[in-house]
Amino acid sequence: MEEEAGPQLTPVESFIEFTRTELDKTRTGLKEIGLLIEQSQGEVDKLAQRNASITVQLHQLQAQFETVPREDIRSTYESSQDAQQRLFTMRGQLEKLQSDLVHLRRYGEYLSRTLSLLEGGPAVEITSKPGAVSPGIEHIIEAQEEERRKISRQIHDGPAQALSNFILQTEIALRLFDVDPGRAREELTNLKAAASSTFSHVRDFIFDLRPMMLDDLGLVPTVRRYTQAVKDKTGLDIGLVITGTERRLAIHREVLVFRGIQELLANVRDHAQATQVKILVYLDDDQVRVSVEDNGKGVHSEGLSGENGRISALSSLEERIGLVGGTFQVESPSDKGLRVSFTIPTGE
Repeated sequence: MEEEAGPQLTPVESFIEFTRTELDKTRTGLKEIGLLIEQSQGEVDKLAQRNASITVQLHQLQAQFETVPREDIRSTYESSQDAQQRLFTMRGQLEKLQSDLVHLRRYGEYLSRTLSLLEGGPAVEITSKPGAVSPGIEHIIEAQEEERRKISRQIHDGPAQALSNFILQTEIALRLFDVDPGRAREELTNLKAAASSTFSHVRDFIFDLRPMMLDDLGLVPTVRRYTQAVKDKTGLDIGLVITGTERRLAIHREVLVFRGIQELLANVRDHAQATQVKILVYLDDDQVRVSVEDNGKGVHSEGLSGENGRISALSSLEERIGLVGGTFQVESPSDKGLRVSFTIPTGE
């Protein structure tokens, strides 16, 4: 005798059950990421202490340069470079985990509110209370503070550490002039090469932060130069096509379009494993349309919801586009390649 099948769930009941399961998974994921962040923060703190300790050793070597064996100087200098690189890598991993935590929290809040409404809970208030900060402003403030933290770390791990090494190399060269002029000349040559490399990195750093030509020449020349620079550094085959009427826009809109292209190229570089990128920029009287398409690792259609790493990295850009009344679209017609496009109006 066949067993009777259990009662069939209605579509709404199935969706409620799915939402509840997703919320449980999200809460578990939040706990796991929280533990990883705690562990990573501890590792960053240890590496920062080690880096500070090695810096102290370097200053001690400067004071005792003539009596310290040459191999000890080289060993300490190499240890300093290794500590700086490890610290830079771990901070990058920590930033990625913190970003994932923010996105997962937002997803969890959405699921929680959806489940509350479906189960007959209190409706979510949409209107703000007096004195409350709107969600859009909160996101802008969070993004600004995160950028400030990132800039601070980059300056500390990059130019600041390089300047510290310049001081040490200069001190070594000065002390060698009287005992080994040839060695002193070699140290100065190395110092010049290191200074040139650091200067190039600082220029790139400044351009990434705020390219001055964006204010002086506008969006189109800046995009052309930036895409060429990325092409030269990464080896990506980048094709840029700009059509429509080339003209100046309101500066905040030019910044938004440039940052959008910048973030989309960074997303391709970091996640896509691509070799080719096609960028289309079209300017008409009413809007600017941008499309960035690569031939790299695509995502399945179910991955477009935001759990995929390539997609979740773009959520902040999508929010900013929406704040000015623009549209944002992600397409992955197959497992190979991804096309991200957005439009923003050129008027208020």
